[in-house]
Amino acid sequence: MTIRLRPHHLLCMLTYVGKGYSQAFTDNYDRIIERLVRGEEIMIGEGPDEICQPLLETDAPHCHNDSVMERDAQALHDVGQLLGQKLQIGDRVTIGYPTLESFRQAFVDGITRTACSGCEWFELCTAVSANAYSGVKLRVAE
Repeated sequence: MTIRLRPHHLLCMLTYVGKGYSQAFTDNYDRIIERLVRGEEIMIGEGPDEICQPLLETDAPHCHNDSVMERDAQALHDVGQLLGQKLQIGDRVTIGYPTLESFRQAFVDGITRTACSGCEWFELCTAVSANAYSGVKLRVAE
């Protein structure tokens, strides 16, 4: 199977510790993280993705906001730079140990944090990354 993620969720997954907008949201996110841990491939999608699903059932989900679309564009650029290629919607990536570690180090170094500007989870993600990613759900074997 393939997991469809919008670009900025490539960053969010790095610091996910089980907190979210609702119980339905975190339950869904936990299932997606389990799939990532099993090595499922990610297809980079446009707009709301599998992580957004529970929010789409609420009134006025922020998943369609221009600010979120801008966050996606910036993340697509920054992650592409990190991987040494121009990432595009529809591209596929797999998150193995070396890739995850390089993503996390770039996050700590601020290389991929531009997309996080203005995000309500910024402080939590900063604290998680500053604490050596202690408690994160996404762990892959070396």
